[in-house]
Amino acid sequence: MPAEKRSSQPRIVRTYEFPTKPEKQTLGQYLYNSQDGKILGRTSKGWAQLLFFYACFYTVLAALFAICMQGLLVTLNHQYPKWQLDESRIGTNPGVSYRPQPVEAEGINSIQYVAANKSDVAVWVNMLNDFLAPYADHTLLPGGGKNQVICDFNTPPTAGNVCAFDVKNLGPCSAAAGYSYNRSAPCIFIKLNRIYGWQPEFYEDVDDLPTDMPDDLVSHIRSLPAPDRRQVWVTCKELTATDENQLGPIEYLPSQGFPAYYYPYMNIDGYLSPLVAVHLARPKPKTTISIECRAWAKNIIYRGGSRDRAGSVQLFLRID
Repeated sequence: MPAEKRSSQPRIVRTYEFPTKPEKQTLGQYLYNSQDGKILGRTSKGWAQLLFFYACFYTVLAALFAICMQGLLVTLNHQYPKWQLDESRIGTNPGVSYRPQPVEAEGINSIQYVAANKSDVAVWVNMLNDFLAPYADHTLLPGGGKNQVICDFNTPPTAGNVCAFDVKNLGPCSAAAGYSYNRSAPCIFIKLNRIYGWQPEFYEDVDDLPTDMPDDLVSHIRSLPAPDRRQVWVTCKELTATDENQLGPIEYLPSQGFPAYYYPYMNIDGYLSPLVAVHLARPKPKTTISIECRAWAKNIIYRGGSRDRAGSVQLFLRID
């Protein structure tokens, strides 16, 4: 048989084009190319598609963020925290702080000034004036401070009210006296940091006082009637290791503690933390004095030292 002829197939010819460098464009051509109608390298349709994509993308992203935030806010309460006392990160041991304290002071608790320099003294006096402004002017408080009432150990505040704290009758630690800074006898205001629902446990039994409690405070507590012992006591002492008493006599105003009727803190409008004004009558001039102020209650844990300090505050005083 004759051999079959091979079917002829069309020959495929492949051509290859090597990329060429794009034609250089001027800035004007890049901004708008009149030949192909491109703006910044894209056609109008391309820009419309890109803008539509990102509009949809960020709309969905914003919606997801709003849903997450709303879900979080639903779990929060503006009146009281969800986690309280032992269940919270704050815990049940209130910190001790003092005023005046510069805002820019980062970890350096120090009061230094020249008593004869009026502008230097004014800096510290103005800091105290700003801090005590809500105490002196109740109109600065939410609701104008209308729910503040006068309290004592036999008259605690009624529901919805809070106890007022009078800063006008603090003698040498009043604003009228310039807090005695110009007399080289400055006043330092001590306060406890607020913890919602925290109730102090007081040293009411005079036979069950801590062994490390200062003798003058022990004598003071024993001299008080039983109701007046319900206070978180405050003491300040010199930490400078010298035989000389550089701090001098100390006076506590209006009392040496935070009375029971200010507690617990329940985030009621108009509430102001009670204060103890510590009047340092004759500190040694031109000397840096290390001072520790401590709060005393059965459920306030004390820990000294420069790190992890608790239940107290340390500061340095120097008057030139």
